[in-house]
Amino acid sequence: MSEEKVRNARKQAAFRLGVSAEGRAALFLLAKGYRELARRWKSPVGEVDLVMRRGRMLVFVEVKARNRFEDAAEAVTVRQRQRIVAGAEAWLAAHPEHAGYDMRFDAVLVAPGRLPKHLIAAFEAEA
Repeated sequence: MSEEKVRNARKQAAFRLGVSAEGRAALFLLAKGYRELARRWKSPVGEVDLVMRRGRMLVFVEVKARNRFEDAAEAVTVRQRQRIVAGAEAWLAAHPEHAGYDMRFDAVLVAPGRLPKHLIAAFEAEA
């Protein structure tokens, strides 16, 4: 198999893993009383895996899937946090009806054979 085919196969596997993890995270948060507003929301400045709402709280969620929770937590880098914050700002600009809501940035860590781990207020917008 050529190097390019191997790279493409890895990218497709990573994409499928990410979509699966986001689905698991969304279901987990729905069970905790959150309502899904958007999934895989993209803008030119950033992407948000999940936009959830509970009451008057908007939650911008980064989902990370790894074999261990510790590895998933370490995968939320400063650069990613900045892109998530920028994506959240773009989402709010596109959805002014939510402008008066409180907001926070959570992470949901996904590992095989375990319930997802929800990190409330995993980081601040100043990241």
